[in-house]
Amino acid sequence: MRLRVEFTTEPFDLDEAPAHAVVAREVIQSADLDAVDVGPFGNTAEGGADEVLTAVDSLLRQALASGATRVSLQINVIGEGSK
Repeated sequence: MRLRVEFTTEPFDLDEAPAHAVVAREVIQSADLDAVDVGPFGNTAEGGADEVLTAVDSLLRQALASGATRVSLQINVIGEGSK
């Protein structure tokens, strides 16, 4: 099964990326995932279910430890058989 995760961390800072956003992006970029896309208002990544779920666990733990007050995420099944 393949999954796509989309996420944002808060609070926002338009002048520079806060520590929790930097950490979350580093977790996703260093994970064994495909099609990683990071941006100022949202981030996405795709990969196998185990890899995505492992990355999400690390992302949540590290972003919260780095000052995030909210992490919004959505996970979708993609690929064959998904709707």
